[in-house]
This record gives sequence, structure tokens and C-alpha cells, in this order.
Amino acid sequence: MIREIDALDRRILYTLQREARHTSSSDVASALDVSASTVRNRIQRLEADEVIRGYHADVDYEAAGYQLFTLIVCTAPIPEREELAAAAADVAGVVEVQEVMTGEANVLVRAIGVDGDDLSRIGEELDELGLRVTDEDLVRNTHRRPFSGFDDADGSGDGDTGGA
Repeated sequence: MIREIDALDRRILYTLQREARHTSSSDVASALDVSASTVRNRIQRLEADEVIRGYHADVDYEAAGYQLFTLIVCTAPIPEREELAAAAADVAGVVEVQEVMTGEANVLVRAIGVDGDDLSRIGEELDELGLRVTDEDLVRNTHRRPFSGFDDADGSGDGDTGGA
């Protein structure tokens, strides 16, 4: 279901993307000049409509002692892509799977291996599912930022909220 997102929803989403853990409804309400109950109601509706699908910890795997954070690039037959991607998410060590709409490299798997043998096992299990592994790369860092289109009160997409 595609949901209509208004300016207030966009600003709430942007604020939550920036720092959901340390941001209360009152903080968001104060910044957006609305009541805390309005923010709570909007967040509940965004969650119910699955616009907000969850809140996730951003783990530094290397700092946690897992140096083998790997991007495994796979190819799946188009008719089976969604099913294979979902199955790949169940492989032990896999932490994220993305389906890509075009090209040969249409399933991207992020996995944590404790050693080279573990990474080989993950690759073999993906192959057994029917995914063709085309590349494997160790990930050094991931840099994220909130989508700037949500920091846009007027809906123009330019990020200009009219402030000074």
C-alpha cells in the first residue's frame, strides 16, 4: 500500500532517521512546533502502515570482534529473485539481503563470517539455494545518512524548509 506522506510525516521520518534512539516524541514535537501527542499518533500510524518497519541497531562489526563483514554479490533468476532473497536471509551469518531490480547482480547479501571457512560456508549455502555468487568483497565501513527528501516541509524535494 502506498501511503500519502505529508510535510509533518516527512519531518518526523527525517528526525527519526537521524537519531531514533535518543529522540523522544516531545523532542520532535518541540522542533516541529506541534504537540507530542500529534507526533506519537503520527509515528503509530506510520508504523501501522509499515512506512516505519522497525528500529535497528547500527553495529560496528569490527569493533565487536568480527572483521569479516562481507558483501556477497549474487545473481538470481528474475522470477525467483524475491523467494531466493528471502531464503538467503535465513542463512546463518547473513545480516541483510537486498533485491536489486536490474542487472546481473540482483541480490546483495551482507554477511558476517568468523573466519574464511565460515565465509566459504555462507557462499556454498547461497549457491545451494540457487543464487550464483559473482563477487565477494570485505566491507570496511558503511556510511549512512537520512534521506534529505524527508527534511522538506514543503514537499519540493529541495530540502529547503523555509528557515533561516
